[in-house]
Amino acid sequence: MGVSRREVSGSPVHAHPPSGRAATRHRPSHIRSIREYAGAMSTHLQSTLFGSTEEIGLRPLTAIRRTVLGEGAWIDLLPGWLTGADALFDHLLTAVPWRAEQRPMYERVVDVPRLLAHYPRGAELPHPVLEQARSALSGHYAAELGEPFTTAGLCYYRDGRDSVAWHGDRNGRGGTGDTMVAIVSVGEPRSLLLRPRPAPGGGAGGAATVRQSLGHGDLLVMGGSCQRTWEHAVPKTARPTGPRISVQFRCRGVS
Repeated sequence: MGVSRREVSGSPVHAHPPSGRAATRHRPSHIRSIREYAGAMSTHLQSTLFGSTEEIGLRPLTAIRRTVLGEGAWIDLLPGWLTGADALFDHLLTAVPWRAEQRPMYERVVDVPRLLAHYPRGAELPHPVLEQARSALSGHYAAELGEPFTTAGLCYYRDGRDSVAWHGDRNGRGGTGDTMVAIVSVGEPRSLLLRPRPAPGGGAGGAATVRQSLGHGDLLVMGGSCQRTWEHAVPKTARPTGPRISVQFRCRGVS
């Protein structure tokens, strides 16, 4: 769930917590208010203190389960694949060079409702466990995929107002051939929705929308024709929702 080519990069922002009187003067630009920032940090501090104290690591991929969507598309799901997810969230929050981006819409420029970071092929990822995850996924899917995962994109959903609209990763090779996109989520769960791609005339596909709640180290892999024949989204929600970070691993030439 990256950014369309029409979205343009803005300035980098940082998620380091301000302190003292400097909090008002130097609040990071992506934090909407001091109260919201304190609430987000409090949510994850409580989760870390009273939730799992596991070390950051990976469980075996042997328990992953596949759901066939139709038209050659499928998803694999493994809840809690990554252990120590709260600790990894806290690390990524401060270690990643998050960027606030914008895109043109209806003759004006609007903010992209989430923060983003991208690690191209060969770039060092912001935590060793992400390197391990990419390597493990490349090995697990080697026979089926035929190539390794090479890039990583990160999205930071600060609260329920952040989202990503319906889309498929069809830029590049994803628009013409089968591929895979693997998503690891840390932080509070958010719903990922999948639906058949609407017909050219605007009609809906025949299958019902699929909803998966992802967070706390869950792994979801979209494979086969999923990027061409289905769409996915993270919708806005009015419910109180804590922050979530998703890490998307892709193959060369898929975005």
